[in-house]
Amino acid sequence: MIAHLRGKLVEKNPTDIIVECGGVGYFLNISLHTFSQITSEENIFIYTYMQVREDAHTLFGFMQKSEREIFKKLISVSGIGASTARTMLSSLTPAQVVEAITHEEVDIIKSVKGIGAKTAQRVIIDLKDKLGEVSEDVNEIITSSRNTQKDEALSALETLGYTKKQSEKVVNRIIKEDAEASVETIIKLALKNL
Repeated sequence: MIAHLRGKLVEKNPTDIIVECGGVGYFLNISLHTFSQITSEENIFIYTYMQVREDAHTLFGFMQKSEREIFKKLISVSGIGASTARTMLSSLTPAQVVEAITHEEVDIIKSVKGIGAKTAQRVIIDLKDKLGEVSEDVNEIITSSRNTQKDEALSALETLGYTKKQSEKVVNRIIKEDAEASVETIIKLALKNL
């Protein structure tokens, strides 16, 4: 089983990449979430999952270990194949998938192309209790990216002449209301409220 690849990024498309390792080019199917995280740097380290079937050996690539774990859990559900799991991780972020399953939000899972109501309910029933350690990893990633955005916003506001104590309350409130807010948005909203 191939667990990860470290090599040269030869080709990058929204649904697949080619990584060259030791003169061999590996074709990896990826989600849009992974695509958005791949930088344009030449060298890449990517986690993989290899699916072996009678008619094909298929490699899937993930920038985060937690996304690979969610993918493996999804394909363990009856009725969810590798392409459906990849579509799910392209339509929703790993954090949104975990949240939808743990909060039993059938409509969010059903919004993914190729998943009906019964399959969405099966995903929730099968995985609700199995996402404990994965959700911790996902939350860690979300929290660390939020902290970076918060720090950048606070630094910018300090540069503009506001005290850290003064701006921290406002920034915390903005992040609480919109966890996905970009640094730019946080700063703009903070300036309106300071």
